[in-house]
This record gives sequence, structure tokens and C-alpha cells, in this order.
Amino acid sequence: MTALWTVRHSLTMAWRNLTKLRHSPDQLIDVVTMPIVLVAVFVYLFGNAVSGSTHSYLQYVLPGIAVQTLMFTALGIGVGLSNDQRNGIFDRLRSLPIARSAPLIGYVVADVFRYVLSLVLVFALGLALGFRTHANPLAILAGCGIIVLFAFAVSWVMALFGLLVRDPAGVNAFSFLLILPLTFGSNVFVPVGKLPGWLQAWVKINPVSHVSDAARNLLLGLPVGHSVVTALLWSAVIVAVFGPLATWVYSRRV
Repeated sequence: MTALWTVRHSLTMAWRNLTKLRHSPDQLIDVVTMPIVLVAVFVYLFGNAVSGSTHSYLQYVLPGIAVQTLMFTALGIGVGLSNDQRNGIFDRLRSLPIARSAPLIGYVVADVFRYVLSLVLVFALGLALGFRTHANPLAILAGCGIIVLFAFAVSWVMALFGLLVRDPAGVNAFSFLLILPLTFGSNVFVPVGKLPGWLQAWVKINPVSHVSDAARNLLLGLPVGHSVVTALLWSAVIVAVFGPLATWVYSRRV
């Protein structure tokens, strides 16, 4: 089977997953509610304590919250794959004359729609609360693209969890154990200089910190330094490691 057929079958499966959202809009509840909850809670609870005002803290924290929100949104693919295993969907896919990896790739591609929707909601809410950027349109698009690309990379990790853990509740548990240390142990909410020394060492090597830095610098029109290259490298490494792993596990299950 040629690569062109694989792409075609993958896009067809992606459309199938998007069609499911139309018939079950409740699957978008987390995409809609998560940005509202995270922005409201962190800006208004910690804004004065961290930056002295909610407005200045909003400018700092919103790009990082966008990264965190999309990471939580990526949980959906793991839960979806786990449910498909329990409901026998894998057995039905095995009987179809399609590329073996197409359903998995279709899941990941369809999830990009959820990431973009979640990102739009985060920044729409941020704009309503007073977030402003003085960067040029190209820098803004680049900043948003880096966030979506990192979420795409994380989705392969979540896909692997969903394939290895047959219980959706277990997928959620394992995913939260990964996401919480990465997001809260980063510079998303507090600048590195304000953290204790023992924690700074972890924050400086945390991929979420690099992605947040890159997005923040691009969206606020600040000097980017090496942050963009580092963020792109982290995304590429995660995809290179977990993409083949997830595909291999999936090929053994289907």
C-alpha cells in the first residue's frame, strides 16, 4: 500500500472523527470549559500575588495557559482510543481494506481541530479580559503555531497511553501524572527567578518552559533568542520518539 493511500485513508478517518463531534457535541465540553476555568482561576487568584496586578499578570501568563490548556485537550485522544479498544472498534477496523496506521493518524489529525478551537477560546477570553499584543501578525501566527505543534507532539504520548491502558479512567490518571508536573513545574505561572533554587534546575530543562517562553516572546513581541529553536526541537523529539512507538503498538492491536 502506497504512502498516498495511507494519507488518503488517514484523512478519511480524520473526517470520521470530526463527524462524530457534530453528532456528539458534548465531546467539546472540555475544550470550551477548560480555557475559561484556567484563565479565570489563575489570573484572578494569583495575579496580584505574583505580579502586583491582574492585568500585568495576564500578559505574562496567558501564553503559558494556552500551552497548558492544549495539553489537557490532548487527553481526549488517549481516552478515545481506550474506549475504542473496549467497544470493539479495533476489531471492525481490522476488517477494512485500509492502511493499518490510518485510524491512529486520523485520530491525531482530527485532534488538531480541537487544539485550534481551544486556542481560539483562550485568546478570545484573554482579549476580553485585557490581554494585548504588539507583535506583528506573522509573529502571532508563529507563536500560536508553536503551541499547536507542541500539542500535536503531546497527542502522540497520549495516544500511546490510550493504547497501553484499556481503562479510560486509567488513561486519565496516567496522563494527569505526566501533565501536572510538566505544567506546574514550569515557568507557565511564575518566572524562573521567583522559584526556589532546587526547582529552577527542573524548570530550565522542562520542555513546557521552553514552549511557553517561545510563545510568550513571539506573542508579546519580545526577543526570542534560542527559545523558538529549542521549542521546535522538543516537539520534533517527542514526535520522533512517541509517534513510531504509538504506531507500533497500534499495529499490534489492530
